[in-house]
Amino acid sequence: MSQAKKFASQADMEEKKITFSQISAHAWAYTAEGDPNTGIVIGDDCVLVADTQATPAMAADVVRRIREVTDKPIKYVVLTHYHAVRVLGAAGYGAEHILASQDTRDLIVERGEQDKASEIGRFPRLFQNVETVPPGLTWPTLTFTGKMTLWLGKLEVQLIQLGRGHTKGDTVVWLPEERTLLSGDLVEFGATPYAGDAYFQDWPQTLDNIAALKPAALVPGRGAALTTPAEVAEGLSGTRSFISDVYASVQEGVKAGRDLNTVYKDTYAKLKPKYSQWVIFDHCMPFDVSRAYDEASGHADPRVWTAERDVEMWKALEG
Repeated sequence: MSQAKKFASQADMEEKKITFSQISAHAWAYTAEGDPNTGIVIGDDCVLVADTQATPAMAADVVRRIREVTDKPIKYVVLTHYHAVRVLGAAGYGAEHILASQDTRDLIVERGEQDKASEIGRFPRLFQNVETVPPGLTWPTLTFTGKMTLWLGKLEVQLIQLGRGHTKGDTVVWLPEERTLLSGDLVEFGATPYAGDAYFQDWPQTLDNIAALKPAALVPGRGAALTTPAEVAEGLSGTRSFISDVYASVQEGVKAGRDLNTVYKDTYAKLKPKYSQWVIFDHCMPFDVSRAYDEASGHADPRVWTAERDVEMWKALEG
């Protein structure tokens, strides 16, 4: 590993090509070569947006694409989880309601400020227009526990907590009639899952719960939209493999009494041949292994990442 590896995604300044595509009768995917995705549902009388982009300036581009296909009002914004890169663009939609699980709101209360500072430091390109983010945090106006159903006219849209994985608050958006799912970061495709706030032991089961819905199309958190059941299965299995491989390697190291630095180097070497071509592999691995090490050492819940902790961890593992 290079001694001069730049912190997180600070070296990633290349603009990505954006794709806006219809994936089922009412659902659209806004994707950008491994940058965070946004899912859009156009109902009979209004629009729902899931995951907002990092800033209102970036959200404006999503709105522009939506306006190319409909003039219906954007009524709902759904936060699939609490991470800043997913929620700080919310003000750009002028939505009537911002929806999230109660668990996600609890995480915003507990660690929203620290997460915001942490992520802005990690992803300078995604937060280039950070001055367009209103002061303070993005707060849901409606929360739910377990499941909530919205009706966009006659179109049924379910918000469901299928289990913990990427965070404890993960929510999917499910269109049962067309078997289309917006997964947030529970599923990635050709992109490395970020697991710094994850529940490694729960995540594979949560992916099985997604598979049990038999989605025909899926917008992952990062990567291209999955538009056939075979592609969906590939996205689920790739995510599951990565999470399982990281945790198995780290668990083995913890059981052998090795320190975090050694476990990190061993796990990085083991996973590099299979996954290093995935987007943000080098960015995610130190965070992922740190969290897996904590979980395997008996820390049930993720510790808060602060901007200071980010840099300390990076120096310790990559310095």
